[in-house]
Amino acid sequence: MFVPAGSEDMKASIAVKEASAGDEHDHEACRALGQILDRVGDKWTVMAVGALSKGPLRFNALMRTIGGVSHRMLTLTLRGLERDGLVTRTAYPTIPPKVEYELTPLGRSLIEPLRVLSGWAIENRPAIELSRAAFDRAGE
Repeated sequence: MFVPAGSEDMKASIAVKEASAGDEHDHEACRALGQILDRVGDKWTVMAVGALSKGPLRFNALMRTIGGVSHRMLTLTLRGLERDGLVTRTAYPTIPPKVEYELTPLGRSLIEPLRVLSGWAIENRPAIELSRAAFDRAGE
């Protein structure tokens, strides 16, 4: 299992290792792990991290780079990423105001796992689409 370097939630990692070793299940640790996976597995999080992997971006540039995301959804995503320590928001005292978003070291540690996951999805997309079609035909 991948645990980002510097992760503060080692309890969740330990619980997963223990559960896989057949030890007692830690529901609290699994809940905590689930919350983290909800964040990093979210479609807009993946897109935002991918866009920010090239360097800091202002809000509108990030919105254009991602494409298809609403202003509200991008705002919520960035706030969540900032809360989780994956993104920093820097406001500059200029007129008009300038705000940039940038991945933290913890956020940067997510780039490679997401790259691997994206590669897997691209490689296996045809097989998944065939399976979906077969499943849908069987259900008719």
